[in-house]
Amino acid sequence: MLQDVNLALKAGCWTSIVGPNGAGKSTLLRALAGLLPVQGEIWLLEQPLRSWAHKDRARSLAWLAQGGATEIGADDLTVYDVAMLGRLPHQGWLAPPGPEDHAAVERSLRQTGAWEWRDRPLGALSGGERQRVLLARLLAVEAGILLMDEPLANLDPPHQADWIALVRELVGQGRTVVSVLHEISVSLMADELVVMRAGQVRYTGRSGEAAAHEALADVFDHRLAFHRIEDRWVALPR
Repeated sequence: MLQDVNLALKAGCWTSIVGPNGAGKSTLLRALAGLLPVQGEIWLLEQPLRSWAHKDRARSLAWLAQGGATEIGADDLTVYDVAMLGRLPHQGWLAPPGPEDHAAVERSLRQTGAWEWRDRPLGALSGGERQRVLLARLLAVEAGILLMDEPLANLDPPHQADWIALVRELVGQGRTVVSVLHEISVSLMADELVVMRAGQVRYTGRSGEAAAHEALADVFDHRLAFHRIEDRWVALPR
């Protein structure tokens, strides 16, 4: 359960939410996506989230859940059709996909390296391959704000590096990315960091600040040590 969260996330940058298991990270992300009832108010682009029409919100804010394939029951759908689900907010009721939809789906599948599997059922893919398809579905929305809950799940290190490069590309386009990650060293590559424990935000600010490292050390019971390697910080267990 979240407690007294008062948080402003910066537009046009990558913010990573981190903390130990049970800290409330996924709950916070689901609340930001409008998927949970909250006491208080959540604002999106200077308007209360509750005031947005559902379709307008779905075009502006895209969501990648943990275990996303389970949530949408998509194992029998082809990879192409799963990615096309991301275009639903742009389509009329029962309207077939148009040229823009097909172009967006191809673009997103190529961005995630999943284009060659487009005719295969999602259930026939490995965990890491499925994750890349679900990421393509998220990208196909072409939303300005992307919320991702554990997007690196099942991805091997090279594809984790691809995800980081993709996030940098999205931010370079002016989009906003908010991720929940267990990979602390990857989180330290984000522009902004939100550190949580027991439903509370313990730190928010630049990821490279000493205060960020202190907050991380505190919520992980001082079992992390931080080292500067070339131009980035890495968190290692003590």
